[in-house]
Amino acid sequence: MSSLLLSAPEARTARGGADDAPRRIGILGGTFDPPHIGHLWLATLAADAMALDRVLFMPAAQPPHKRPKGLSRAADRLLMTRLAIATDDCFELTLIEMERPGPSYTIDSVDQLARTYGDDATLYLLMAADSLNAIGTWREPDALLERIEWVVGPRPGSPLPDRSSLEERFGANASRIHLLEGPSLDVSSSEIRARVAARHAIRYLVPRGVEELIAERGLYRRA
Repeated sequence: MSSLLLSAPEARTARGGADDAPRRIGILGGTFDPPHIGHLWLATLAADAMALDRVLFMPAAQPPHKRPKGLSRAADRLLMTRLAIATDDCFELTLIEMERPGPSYTIDSVDQLARTYGDDATLYLLMAADSLNAIGTWREPDALLERIEWVVGPRPGSPLPDRSSLEERFGANASRIHLLEGPSLDVSSSEIRARVAARHAIRYLVPRGVEELIAERGLYRRA
């Protein structure tokens, strides 16, 4: 059976039994419309810095901050994400937001994943600096930080905050926010969509499988 067709539990079984269960797990959410090298680099940077056993890519079914009208079909985004992470054993797809009705609130997903993996696992929420800067628009951000530590990667145009500003905003819980050092990639899904619409190359901005699927299905092409 192709690994692209495996569900998350099946994929875990294919790689090993319960004794191989991950103990340190990163969670990277997003619309992944499309997934690109910036997403993969953030996951890799976090896995390296935080010694993560696995990073879960969590496509949102109904992102609270984006209008559904401008969003690609869930099936296309899901398949693109599968293709993007297929060659890295550290990466895994989770379907929990795709399978849950209603808006895809991160705090609900974190609670669900915590129940799934239990007390033996430590979960970390991965995000880029621009997401941290907009955290006030998220649902219950302070409660979210109580539940899960955050790992924040660099993003061009969105400098990482200093510790004093984090402590002013989050108090003692600022110690639960980990800031990553490393190069940042100036690439975005919106830029890739615009390039496709203008018939420009996107090779090396997205994994090859994603590029081929976009071309095959005519995604992001203007009518």
